[in-house]
Amino acid sequence: MTDPALYPTHGQSVSPPEVTGVPHASPPVDLRERRRLADRDGLLAWLFLLPSVVYIVALVAIPFFLAIAFSFSDVTAGDPSFDWAGLRNYQNVFDDPVFWQSLRNTIVFTAVSMLLIVVLGKVLANILIADFHGKWLVRFLVLLPWTTPVALSTIAWLWLLDSVFSPIDWVLRELGLIDVNMYWLGKPDLAIGSVIVVHVWRLVPLAAVIMMAGLVAIPKDVQEAASVDGAGFWRRMFEITIPLTMPIIAVAALFGAVLTFTDMAVVYVLTRGGPTNSTQVLASWAFFRGIEGGDVGQGAAIALFLFPLLLAAAIAILRAVRRMDVS
Repeated sequence: MTDPALYPTHGQSVSPPEVTGVPHASPPVDLRERRRLADRDGLLAWLFLLPSVVYIVALVAIPFFLAIAFSFSDVTAGDPSFDWAGLRNYQNVFDDPVFWQSLRNTIVFTAVSMLLIVVLGKVLANILIADFHGKWLVRFLVLLPWTTPVALSTIAWLWLLDSVFSPIDWVLRELGLIDVNMYWLGKPDLAIGSVIVVHVWRLVPLAAVIMMAGLVAIPKDVQEAASVDGAGFWRRMFEITIPLTMPIIAVAALFGAVLTFTDMAVVYVLTRGGPTNSTQVLASWAFFRGIEGGDVGQGAAIALFLFPLLLAAAIAILRAVRRMDVS
């Protein structure tokens, strides 16, 4: 006969069988606390953002508001006491012809550099995504100008463009293209061109890397279908590659504009704004007036003009990118 305890009749409750062996241990308290912390997305988001917030506040926000305060004061290197000066610093800036020349040079340098950076970066990106032997070495050499500290690389250019011992002049003389030295940094037009060339040389690798990401993301099926339909290289370039990578190109242009607009290291090392302030830019002129000249208030007023101009350029580029994404 069967045991009624094993096969209960209808209406009887079944008691769970006794579990033998080691009972299941609950996780430790500290492990449960860590799991709770890992599941709190809002708290983790703030923890990950905290270093960036501290960096922006300490190195961007505080100096920016200090510059605004100093621009309305008479603070100098010899007298750091804060005294209200109103709009006197801005009036002196507007009356300074070097300021207007620096503003014009800044706009010209940025516009020409952006155009060359975008064009050369696109060409270089197409070369770097091609398959050829030694591609890793070429990529290393291409990235070298961007990874080298700006002061060190600019000092190398200072030697290359030397008025007496320039290797570039020596090569041109050996080729019979020139008879005397060019004095690259001693003539206003050549000095402006030299500064633009060094800016472009530094920033083209960054633009190329950014555009490489966009080129690699283009589906190969699109390119292959266009080739099957008889589209040549240039037609594929202007009707497929460039339209699909236009947002990435705009981002590269934005980086080039920001880094060129706010840079003073190239001008400072190469020409120190000369000859006769012909290569002076807003960043370098603000440094010369505020730091080397000791007029902190006027230097802050000059530096603040970088903000609205750069903000307007960034908004224009980002709006253009948004329109491309929508269309």
